[in-house]
Amino acid sequence: MNYRELYSSLEGTPLEHWLDALPQALEQRLAEAGRHGDLPRWQASLAGLPSVPDAEPDFREGVRLVSRAGLDDPARAALHRALMGLHPWRKGPFDLFGEHIDTEWRSDWKWNRVCGHLDLEGHRVLDVGCGNGYYMWRMWAAGARQVIGVDPNLLFWTQFQALRNYLPAAPVWLLPFTLEDLPEPTAGFDTVFSMGVLYHRRSPIDHLLQLRACLRQGATLVLETLVIEGGAEHCLVPDDRYAQMRNVWFLPSVPLLERFLRRAGFSDVRCVDLNRTTVEEQRSTPWMRFQSLPEFLDPEDPTRTCEGYPAPLRATLVARRP
Repeated sequence: MNYRELYSSLEGTPLEHWLDALPQALEQRLAEAGRHGDLPRWQASLAGLPSVPDAEPDFREGVRLVSRAGLDDPARAALHRALMGLHPWRKGPFDLFGEHIDTEWRSDWKWNRVCGHLDLEGHRVLDVGCGNGYYMWRMWAAGARQVIGVDPNLLFWTQFQALRNYLPAAPVWLLPFTLEDLPEPTAGFDTVFSMGVLYHRRSPIDHLLQLRACLRQGATLVLETLVIEGGAEHCLVPDDRYAQMRNVWFLPSVPLLERFLRRAGFSDVRCVDLNRTTVEEQRSTPWMRFQSLPEFLDPEDPTRTCEGYPAPLRATLVARRP
């Protein structure tokens, strides 16, 4: 993946200082990535993608690529093999020239619940923990002038490349880093998303302060995370696993999360969506054949996880950096 156009786009912006460190950091990261045992197989899948010279995006209702000429049967079979070689697909769905990738998550449902509360027109957007980039394509389609995502997972990075292979001029970029690996963001973004990240952080306030530092004055944070019902004093700290996830550190109530945001220096804090995750929204499919939410809930009481905790409840909050 060639990042030269990204580097050029940073010149003359608040992120121009990234050019002092980012190319070298990215080169080192990719050198380390080359030692990942599965990367050659994933790269072979990328190499197997058929050429589609007239590929065009159709993001009006999802993430869809179309071709006026269409694909013949050999090309369609090659496309299926290549994309299936990047299993498991977690976030989506995607439709590439008629090949429907039915991902574990119906991420389009979450996007539809949130997008009406946002105005991304002309924004430079940062998506922290962006996964395979599904939401980044939706952000671009919603009017963002540039979208940069960070996620260290190399499979997700490869899946993103499968899409970008057909949209090489799109101002949408995935850096295979954590937020902490990035150069100092120095208030370089108009909107920052952190969705499905906070509960993995050992220090939630530190994460919120990092997100705040990425935003220019007056800019917007979109925070989506697991929560529990309750008042401003309520928080769940799992003993070990939560819904079979080991790295879940805490689930605050919405009022407590709002307090966290205000203490971290945000204003105009509001919860725009509160939604109980269903087994229709998160489930196993042929494109993600491992266990999913139905196996993570108590089979006799689906309002509880298999560990006995309240079943997943997700909140999306919007806040502003004053």
